[in-house]
Amino acid sequence: MKLAVLIPCYNEEKAIAGVVRDFQAALPDAAIYVYDNNSADDTIAVAKAAGAIVRSEPLQGKGNVVRRMFADIDADIYVMVDGDGTYAAASAPQLVQKLLDEHLDMVVGSRLKTEAADAFRAGHHLGNRMLTGTVSWIFGDRFADMLSGYRAFSRRFVKSFPAVSAGFETETELAVHALSLRLPVAEVETPYGARPEGSVSKLRTYRDGIRISWMILQLFREERPLIFFSLLAALLAAISISLGIPLLVQYRHTGLVPRLPTAVLVTAIMVLAFLSLVAGFVLDNVTRGRREAKRLAYLAQPTLPGPGE
Repeated sequence: MKLAVLIPCYNEEKAIAGVVRDFQAALPDAAIYVYDNNSADDTIAVAKAAGAIVRSEPLQGKGNVVRRMFADIDADIYVMVDGDGTYAAASAPQLVQKLLDEHLDMVVGSRLKTEAADAFRAGHHLGNRMLTGTVSWIFGDRFADMLSGYRAFSRRFVKSFPAVSAGFETETELAVHALSLRLPVAEVETPYGARPEGSVSKLRTYRDGIRISWMILQLFREERPLIFFSLLAALLAAISISLGIPLLVQYRHTGLVPRLPTAVLVTAIMVLAFLSLVAGFVLDNVTRGRREAKRLAYLAQPTLPGPGE
């Protein structure tokens, strides 16, 4: 089987050589690909010197790099890892072996039990738990560390993944794709360390947190439209009823409707509530068709051999 290690990179000259060498040692039969994303430092030269196959993606953002890597690279098993040197290459064989032994489509390297305090700050840990919990509540409780950048994939997963995100929200999209199609997935605990000295994180806590939250909302609307628009309809109906009750009470006592603009507004909001509910039913059928098409694209790819095959 062909094994490929995919490393998205942006300004990682301090770490990338160590990452490439570590994965060459951990997975000696794998092809190591480094995809540079407009680095302003010597990332490309350092990666080439370390022995990696270096390619470039001009569209800025990790999601754009992931989309390009998944489209370009042909392999049976893919290991994707950030190029910042925080993930343990020694865990890669375990991720790959679990993928093969249990016939899975994605194995996530969970960082939640790291002992390095500087590696996973309390704020990032809390944000990760909140975002992962939200996705679990909406789509299903299968992941404890949805935002990990360390994963192993089957060819089936990679070639059926409709990558649309541009930035760090790509991990959320990967998780929801697996949950939406109910693909076999698992997590493996892996060490997580601090960046090498001189290396700077590209993650912007609040900006990227907002972008990930917005992606979750978009995926909620796209993948669970009936629930999304039913909740919206219930909210609009509640607003309409709360505004309309005083009008009904006044009409019952006086037989008059003195606040005509409010009555018109109440009616309009209730109409919007019913339209939202109808939209939910229509889009649910559309989503079912899209999900079936993604499932067929997934099934069109060859499966991995099981243990002993």
